[in-house]
Amino acid sequence: MAMLEEQERKAITRAREGDREAMRQIYDCYSKFLTAVTSRYVPDRRDLHDVLQDGFVKIFTSLDKFEYRGEGSLRAWMRQVMVNEALRRLRDSRKTSTVEYKWDMPDAVEEDDGPPLEDVPTQVIQDMVKALPDGYRSVFNLYVFEQKSHKEIASLLGIGESTSASQLHRAKAILARKIKEYIDNRNKGKK
Repeated sequence: MAMLEEQERKAITRAREGDREAMRQIYDCYSKFLTAVTSRYVPDRRDLHDVLQDGFVKIFTSLDKFEYRGEGSLRAWMRQVMVNEALRRLRDSRKTSTVEYKWDMPDAVEEDDGPPLEDVPTQVIQDMVKALPDGYRSVFNLYVFEQKSHKEIASLLGIGESTSASQLHRAKAILARKIKEYIDNRNKGKK
């Protein structure tokens, strides 16, 4: 349920003045979207709740710094606040600084088209991404969904650019393997 542009402008103005009803209106409108975005980085429910709470506090205390630039600008700004808050939480817990490589798989991903994604439900793919090790998941999400470069990812996560590239490569390899296994298992069940 998106707000109309004029409705959104008024809610922002009132929320900046401390109007709790306007804050509730903004929260109600965007909380599901921001929960979905944040859960890509923080899959643990308790941690997710904490990040969302801290993120909304940051959003409402920083609204005076937000510059409305038309439809979608509030949503984009809040999304960035939540992603930054999730990354801060991951950095603070030191989970993304080092990822141990425990799987026995080659470094090179075969350059075929990969498994057919249309054969896998979206929720299954999302669960596979959430199951990636923290560092791989963070790099994958920043690269794929936030469209960040390896230089930007390295800066955000406090890692080297080559580490970012390597973790993305390995995340893709893990996901390709899991998708193939899912399809193979599903096809075995049909026989």
